[in-house]
Amino acid sequence: MLPQKIYIIGSGCFGSTLAHLIASKLNRQVTVIDKRSHIGGNCYSYDDADTGINCHMYGSHIFHTSIKEVYDFISQFVTLNHYRHFVMTRSNGTVYSMPINLRTVNKFFNKDMTPSECKAFLEEKIAQSHIDNPANLEEQAISLIGKDLYKAFIRGYTKKQWQRDPKELPSFIIKRLPFRTTYNCDYFNDTYQGIPVGGYTKLFEGLLNHPNIDLKLNTNYQDIKDTIKEDDIVIYTGPIDEYFDFCFGKLEWRSLDFKWEVLNEQDHQGCACMNEADEDVPYTRTHEFKHYHPERKEVLESNKTIICREYSKEYKDGDTPYYPVNNDRNQELLAKYQEKAKNLKNVFFGGRLGTYQYFDMDKSILQALRFFDEHKESFN
Repeated sequence: MLPQKIYIIGSGCFGSTLAHLIASKLNRQVTVIDKRSHIGGNCYSYDDADTGINCHMYGSHIFHTSIKEVYDFISQFVTLNHYRHFVMTRSNGTVYSMPINLRTVNKFFNKDMTPSECKAFLEEKIAQSHIDNPANLEEQAISLIGKDLYKAFIRGYTKKQWQRDPKELPSFIIKRLPFRTTYNCDYFNDTYQGIPVGGYTKLFEGLLNHPNIDLKLNTNYQDIKDTIKEDDIVIYTGPIDEYFDFCFGKLEWRSLDFKWEVLNEQDHQGCACMNEADEDVPYTRTHEFKHYHPERKEVLESNKTIICREYSKEYKDGDTPYYPVNNDRNQELLAKYQEKAKNLKNVFFGGRLGTYQYFDMDKSILQALRFFDEHKESFN
């Protein structure tokens, strides 16, 4: 006998992808519930009514993947434009390209090195610090790029982002610090990159526009959970600790604040994202959204632009959780919640919040595709 209903809590990448798969491939009715007034989770974007600029409400999101399966899946619903992500960073009054590359190094040290010369030069800088076994983020970064580049580009930004001294942060946070000894300044190296033409919300509209999907916005799971029957299936993409009423304590997150401005300028900073490496600048980066849609010529050439400054902060109740704090305390707490989750009947956890992991969009969609393959017999 089929379960009476299938509920998916949350309409972000994972929840919307899974809802579409269940509705379209299994011909099952799905109820998608979201406490927000819009679909798409933190990937939600909208066209500003006055300027026509497509804005990302929760900070910049750039789709990038080398997973053809994911690219082919989203291509059913949207076409990616040809935007390539280039990030600039301002340090001590000078603007450099990021990630750190040959152009960054030559400009910073006022040199004209070749790739091999740059590699040897930095190896010498790194050796001066005598760090063989990095014990924290600061030592890890210095062991990768040297003390000078670390102080200029990493230290201040990291202190603002985490509100902690880098010496107090674990080394693994920055083990994959991007660095190149070529002039390649693309932020991502993935095969497929771009922004959906029409914005991200068009993707989620495509995923959720199915007769088998019943979408309920402005609806909190806590307010309707008592109406869900024991045999119903619940796929929960909210915070796993919240589902269990924080019975073991609260998992820690980092959150963000955004300050928006409409400016009477055609172009404010010449790129979509400008990082601020200096500690005395209170925000971490500025987004200028019109750059994400080079296909919108009229918008690009207009004399108005929208910028958004991003401020990192500690999470408190009511804030939006962005980045999990993956220290020992939180991993131990997560293990307790995951063990408790194993005893639930017909309740599954997924997505960034449900698994307490930071996912790029493509990985969240891939997680949903794999989850569907693994559990579809339970839903059918």
